[in-house]
Amino acid sequence: MELDAASVTAVIHRLKRAQGQLAAVTRMLEEGEDCKAVVTQLSAVSKALDRAGFAIIASGMEKCLAGEDGAMDRKALEKLFLTLA
Repeated sequence: MELDAASVTAVIHRLKRAQGQLAAVTRMLEEGEDCKAVVTQLSAVSKALDRAGFAIIASGMEKCLAGEDGAMDRKALEKLFLTLA
């Protein structure tokens, strides 16, 4: 499955943002920050990663429904989707 350029760009931006958030979580832990703030930031990282995964899967589903060559079948897409659930 190949993603279109716009989808790839959006996913890369989301992953880079998550990478920065994760670095912030690490720094917060090292500096002994408040537990609530750490958990809040960690939750944001998790959501960003989930959204990146969902964007990739949605693009695959779109291609599958459009009938493009190399598209994943329904069962493969469902299995991939469930890995994020």
